[in-house]
Amino acid sequence: MVGADPGLFGPGSVTWQLHGDPMMWIAGIRALYLQALHPRAVRGVTQNSDFRRDAWGRLMRTANFVGTTTYGTTEAAERAGARVRKIHGMLTATDPDTGERYGVDEPGLLLWVHCAEIDSYLDVLRRSGFRLTDAEADRYIAEHRESARLVGLDPGTVPADRARLAAYFEQVRPELAAGPEAREVDDFLLRPPTHPLLVPLREVLWRRVAQLAYASLPPYAHELYGRPAPAPATATRQLRLTGLLLRRVPARVRWQLPPKHILRAMARLGPDARPAPCKLGRQPAILGGPGEGRANSYRGERRARWGRPG
Repeated sequence: MVGADPGLFGPGSVTWQLHGDPMMWIAGIRALYLQALHPRAVRGVTQNSDFRRDAWGRLMRTANFVGTTTYGTTEAAERAGARVRKIHGMLTATDPDTGERYGVDEPGLLLWVHCAEIDSYLDVLRRSGFRLTDAEADRYIAEHRESARLVGLDPGTVPADRARLAAYFEQVRPELAAGPEAREVDDFLLRPPTHPLLVPLREVLWRRVAQLAYASLPPYAHELYGRPAPAPATATRQLRLTGLLLRRVPARVRWQLPPKHILRAMARLGPDARPAPCKLGRQPAILGGPGEGRANSYRGERRARWGRPG
C-alpha cells in the first residue's frame, strides 16, 4: 500500500523471500548447535538463563525477533534491537578456568552468534532446495549487516559475502571447542524437557528434526562434538526431502502459526508483498523507503527492489 513502511529489508530483498521458508526452523536449530561450539559465547547462555525450563519460550522469542526484524516496521525492528542490546549490556559470564568475568556483548561474541545464524540459514535452505544464485546468496549475507547493526555490531566489521564469511570461519575455528556447555546444549536439543505424555512424540518427531539439524553442520563441527553424522551428501538428500515435504504445506496455513509476522506484513503492504522464491531474479521497480535505503547503503550498491503494492 502506498506510503506503508517496508521495514528494514522490504519485499524486494532476498531476506524477505528466504525467511518465509519452513526450513528456517531446522536452520535455527543448526545455528544453536554451531553457536554452542564457541566456549565464551555459550557460557553467556548457560550462565544467564535456565534454557532447559523455558525451551519453547526461548525458541519463540528468537523466532519473534527474526520475524520482527524481517517483516515488521522499521520502528518495530529498531525497538526489538534496542531490547536485545539492553539485555546483553546487563549480562556477564565467567570463565571457569581463569575466573575472568566478561560481558556477553563483546563484539567478537556478537559477531560469532551473527555469523553462525546467517551461515545456518543460508546453508540449510540452499541445500534443501531453495534456489538462490551465488550472487543472491552474497546479497543475503550483505543485507544482514543491517541485522548485525541491530544487536550492536559495526556493519563494516561484518562479512558481506560468502568468501568473507568463509574466511571468518577459518579464522575463528581455533577458538572453537565442544566443552561441557556445548555438550549440555547438545543433550538439551536431543532431549528437551517435556510432559511425560509427550515423550513418545518427542522421540519420534523432535529427535529427527534435531538429528537433521546436527547432520547439516560442517564436518569440523561433527569432529568437535565427537558424535557421528551422515556424509554431507546424505545430509543434503535428507534436507531436500524434508524441504519438499514441508513446502507442500500451504503457506497460508504455515503462516497462521504465531507470531504471524508475514500475514501482518501483507496486511500492511498489500498482497503483492507475499514472500515467494520465484520473485528472486525479477527486475522490479525501485522502491524508496527508510529501512531499505539504510540496508542498501551498507551493501554499497544500487539494487532493484519491489514497488509498493497499491
